[in-house]
Amino acid sequence: MIKLQIIGNLGKDCVTNEVNGRHVINFNVAHTEKFKDSKGNLVEKTIWVNCAYWTDRTAIAQYLTKGKTVYAEGTPEVEAYMKENTPAATLRMRVHNIQLLGGAGDSSSKSNFSPAVVTDSVPGTSSPKSSNIPEIVAVEAEADDLPF
Repeated sequence: MIKLQIIGNLGKDCVTNEVNGRHVINFNVAHTEKFKDSKGNLVEKTIWVNCAYWTDRTAIAQYLTKGKTVYAEGTPEVEAYMKENTPAATLRMRVHNIQLLGGAGDSSSKSNFSPAVVTDSVPGTSSPKSSNIPEIVAVEAEADDLPF
């Protein structure tokens, strides 16, 4: 299995669709890195990942709004195409786990909720366990009540 992990900000509000009786939540995540090149110039590089989260529960969709910071992991796919006679590619991910980290739009006037993970029931995947990611409680995607 190839696994892709990304922490970034949503570029726009998510879109929820229904396909063959199952829901899919589509959203875009941008990850920006800043570094200095060999000449000492500050370079900013942004990578966009188009994400699709297939689930029967769509409660998390209301929190996937423009500017929110999320952690997502899943299976990567690359779609190659021609753009103005130049080869190009799009990075896509079928999301298995998603964690809300906060970001733009968070304020004390909104509902208070802790970061949460929504996990698809995919064998061989697990919640992120890294020292730089806050400890969270994993929630099964099929659970009736999400913690937010």
